[in-house]
Amino acid sequence: MSWVLCACGSIRYYAQAAHGQGELVFKRQPVRKLLKDPATDPKLAARLSLALAAREFASRELDLPDNRSYTSYVDLHRPYVVWNVFATPRYSVEAVRHCFPVAGCVAYRGWFSEAAAEADAARMQRKGDDVWVGGVPAYSTLGWFADPILSSMLRWDDDELAGTIFHELAHQLIYAKGDTAFNESFATFVQTEGLREWRAARALPPDDGHAQAMADGFTKLVLELRERLKKFYASGVDAEAMEAGKQREIAAFRARYAAWRDAYWPDDHRYDAWVAKPINNARLLPFGLYDQWTPAFAVIFRESGAQWPAFYARVRALARESKAKRDAALQVLLGTR
Repeated sequence: MSWVLCACGSIRYYAQAAHGQGELVFKRQPVRKLLKDPATDPKLAARLSLALAAREFASRELDLPDNRSYTSYVDLHRPYVVWNVFATPRYSVEAVRHCFPVAGCVAYRGWFSEAAAEADAARMQRKGDDVWVGGVPAYSTLGWFADPILSSMLRWDDDELAGTIFHELAHQLIYAKGDTAFNESFATFVQTEGLREWRAARALPPDDGHAQAMADGFTKLVLELRERLKKFYASGVDAEAMEAGKQREIAAFRARYAAWRDAYWPDDHRYDAWVAKPINNARLLPFGLYDQWTPAFAVIFRESGAQWPAFYARVRALARESKAKRDAALQVLLGTR
């Protein structure tokens, strides 16, 4: 009976994914048509014009796919396009993984409805798992569809909007099935270097690095918490002591965060709200996925003479390797920074 229930759950999941993607395809409006329409709100037109310029820059200067992605627009009438559900066992920092035909195995399931995501999270929580639901403003279909600019993307500043387009197009170019850290680190490097070139081309000053430096420091603190929890969970103490130790580590993390913020960023409290909310294993999962290997990709880019085609050729060769060989090669590159 259990396999039947699992199959039915899978059918429901794929049905909502197909419906959600189909709705995006149906609601797409060509950006150029909107820009020519006098009825288009001027603020919306300005953001779409910037997005279209970034999209053209991506293909012309960054050698990213030249297709119809990000040449159309969808007003979602909701804050996010999908909500991802992350889960771990109660005393583990390893993700409950989900496997799909195209993307391979990943650490989350995405739902086009917040209510459906919360219901999925509640189901996993009843099983005893730690769960977390996070909204996602943009995602890539890896070239299967012409991904649109989404209203959820327009809430960002100009750099984040342009960078996200670079990031998602990078996924279309190279994708190693089932290796989230590799894929996201690669796309994040393309986003970061692409933004540097984008700003230079527009005669804008280099980014001051404040936000990135603070983000890097905060991520380091979270990864330290995850490593502490991992070691503690391996200790084999009884359930009562395990729960007490888990909460003790989380409390200690909050104290370390406050000391770090006050020492280095006393006037910037952007992470306070995140730290104040309930913390569990699942909430820690996204950290490190997007930048674990970015320094290694920076080395490859430098060794490729800062030429995008040569860089992509080397990354594509890595993507064809087994995960074990790929990770070993990236680890060597980290040592040559």
